[in-house]
Amino acid sequence: MGDPIELTPELLLRAYSVGIFPMAESATDDSLAWFDPDPRGILPLDRFHLSRRLARTVRATDLRVTADQAFAQVIDGCAGGGVRRPSTWINQPIRALCLDLHAMGHAHSIEVWSGEALVGGLYGVSLRAAFFGESMFSTVRDASKIALVHLVARLKRSGFTLLDTQFATEHLMQFGAVEIPRAEYRSRLAAALRRRADFGPVQMPASEVLEWCAGGHRQA
Repeated sequence: MGDPIELTPELLLRAYSVGIFPMAESATDDSLAWFDPDPRGILPLDRFHLSRRLARTVRATDLRVTADQAFAQVIDGCAGGGVRRPSTWINQPIRALCLDLHAMGHAHSIEVWSGEALVGGLYGVSLRAAFFGESMFSTVRDASKIALVHLVARLKRSGFTLLDTQFATEHLMQFGAVEIPRAEYRSRLAAALRRRADFGPVQMPASEVLEWCAGGHRQA
């Protein structure tokens, strides 16, 4: 048997480009397994469901939302390990690879703050016009939902065409997530990889976020 292949950020991007992603059994297990679900979960950006209650929350909240300001903190929040959130599948190799992708401009985070405390957020990997959502967390009510609303608005404004959720969980289905066959997913992924999109650092006011999510703007 030959030596195992070293998993580099470049190889990880190649895997995402063909619809494959890694996960670990647990945060303490350094080994990784590859997944290619069939069916595949996606959240269609043009059919994102924003409830009236959540729209009111996004409009009136005192929580502050930023992007790419605390990527390492967000991934640590998603990894868990504390009293409020048990440890998840995010192990040290995945954390290190995602930090490398972030430094390369291929991984991004949305942060939600209460004062100076990080109370929620999400992160994922971007490749041209595809965004691969990885994980989210919240320590106060609605913080991760607010992060998702801001993510969807940013993706739509920036020209992304695919938001991959990997699996369509019950939680994500309330926002419009659906399952599609693997072949259809690969077709949508290929189309997204032929387009360009820029996640971008510009912050968006709540009014613009809600307009994008409600369909008031047309996607690029």
